[in-house]
Amino acid sequence: MAEDVVTIDDLIKKVLSYNPDADVELLKKAYIFSSEAHGNQTRIEGSPYIEHPLAVASILADMKMDTTTIAAGLLHDTIEDTTITAKDMKSHFGDDIAFLVNALTKLSRMEFMTKEEAQAENFRKMLLAMAEDVRVILIKFADRLHNLKTLEHLPEEKRQRIAAETLDIYAPIANRLGIGWLKTEFEDLSFKFMMPELHEEIVKKIAKRKEEQEVYLREIVREIETRLKEENIAGKVSYRIKHSYGIYQKMQKQSITFEQIQDVLGIRIITDTKANCYAIMGIIHSLWTPVPGRFKDFIGVPKSNMYQSLHTTVIGPKGERVEFQIRTADMNRVAEEGIASHWKYKEKGAPTEKDSRYIAWLRELVQSQKELPNAKDFLEELKGAVVPDVVYVFTPRGDIKELPSGSTPVDFAYSIHTQVGHKCVGAKVGGRIVPLRYQLKNGDTLEIITSTTHKPSRDWLKFVVTQRAKTRIKQWINVEERTQGVELGIKIMESELKKHNMSNTLMKSDEILQAAKSLGASSLEELFVSVGFGKISPHQVINKLMPEKPAEEVALKPVKPSAEQKGISIKGIDNILYHTAKCCYPVPGDSLVGFITRGKGVTIHNKKCHNLERLAVDNARLIDVEWRQDGEATYPAR
Repeated sequence: MAEDVVTIDDLIKKVLSYNPDADVELLKKAYIFSSEAHGNQTRIEGSPYIEHPLAVASILADMKMDTTTIAAGLLHDTIEDTTITAKDMKSHFGDDIAFLVNALTKLSRMEFMTKEEAQAENFRKMLLAMAEDVRVILIKFADRLHNLKTLEHLPEEKRQRIAAETLDIYAPIANRLGIGWLKTEFEDLSFKFMMPELHEEIVKKIAKRKEEQEVYLREIVREIETRLKEENIAGKVSYRIKHSYGIYQKMQKQSITFEQIQDVLGIRIITDTKANCYAIMGIIHSLWTPVPGRFKDFIGVPKSNMYQSLHTTVIGPKGERVEFQIRTADMNRVAEEGIASHWKYKEKGAPTEKDSRYIAWLRELVQSQKELPNAKDFLEELKGAVVPDVVYVFTPRGDIKELPSGSTPVDFAYSIHTQVGHKCVGAKVGGRIVPLRYQLKNGDTLEIITSTTHKPSRDWLKFVVTQRAKTRIKQWINVEERTQGVELGIKIMESELKKHNMSNTLMKSDEILQAAKSLGASSLEELFVSVGFGKISPHQVINKLMPEKPAEEVALKPVKPSAEQKGISIKGIDNILYHTAKCCYPVPGDSLVGFITRGKGVTIHNKKCHNLERLAVDNARLIDVEWRQDGEATYPAR
């Protein structure tokens, strides 16, 4: 179904409804500028392009954003898709809007080797910009939401990619920023395009049961309202049926069918004080039996996105489970609008202390990206940072740490600092020693025991769950193994040089650096690692160091036996100087070929020797060689 087209008058009316003092002239100016810049451009389905920035601005107005952010939404594609420059933007609209539009443009102007690499780096850039000014991500959210609503016009492959990206990254970030309604829209729209048949099936089943369930919910609402009135407690009661993607998640997580899901019904009660929240909880538990383990107090211990509410699930009057959320009006506003609720009417990008609490996790992530030069590693850490299922644990000083469910003391240690993780030797929960693989529980108070001599263990990778811990452990192992590889490679090369009466000074010479590059190693360290790990043989390096002589010439001192005495016939000629090549050690039974050297006779090779390809360039110096039937000789074992 086509989206309603937003006009500039619609937009202004919406903004004035929540901000009577809004700078309407700025919005008009931004609209005219954007409209003229995009000119006759159209979207893929043929509609005028200006409809997209208007829709983005309207979504930002739904978030009740300031006029600067909404104006930037109107202008967000002008630098990317038109002849307008960043300098033009600054001269017409000033530094603030120019920064926002330019930050959004940079996210789209990157070229990479692969789509996966592009996606990873794109998100890294987005989060760096977001940490500097959260409005960047809010505009990006609005842009993504409108694109999702018009996704049916794109090719299937692109629809799938955008939907998956939204589910993996955008929806969880919206959740971390506390924008509940946006998270739900991202999830349901993405689900619709990723699994259209399953989505349609669930939507139809929801609709089929809706009338019956609404009758049931209204009965519960009436009973609660009656009790609240009797207790003289203010409360606004509403109900909802869980959205399609939320139901799909339950089906997946619990491995059950739609018909087996018990808690798809929800009731929300908004009251005026924190004390009333707890009083209402008591009333609900007196009316119906609470389900054990389903009570959560996010008022006493708020989520990291500042979400506050009491949650409980009860067995309703007809035996069907119903989930309750109880909170104040202020808590509800934060739950729905999140960080956007703190940006109303603001015209400056600097976040307040409350804003900073929303993005503390992001600042930690941005700080950690300095340790993660690989964009794909950063993307994996981002995905781990926005997981929905979490546990809340305390440091010995009483600070709250939020970690993914299943986290261990090692995950906790790495969340504090990389070095705390590396040096972690043990942990105490509530003063009691626990194993490092112990799974943390809500409310645990955790103390990490460290030792300056301790190092990470590869075994930790078997039980840590946070991407941060996994990445830091793997990085340490890679560095450690690389160091060992370099040391081993140096020892091998020093031994090989000594064996061939070559000076150790070659180890730091231009010659060995050139040899390294010719063998595909970018540096001496890379060469030694490759030798240490067996990727490059020391013989190959020696060959490169003495290119004027075939490698086999430095392999053995030539001897001067009779060919007849040593069991080798060289083209029917006796008493010719020869020696066997050390690179292939030919023994009786091998097919042979000889290579005539300058002044040192013939070098005998196995016909399968890898060096022959190079020697064959001078074909005239190759000679037939065979084993004599009556020959006797001793040969090195292979």
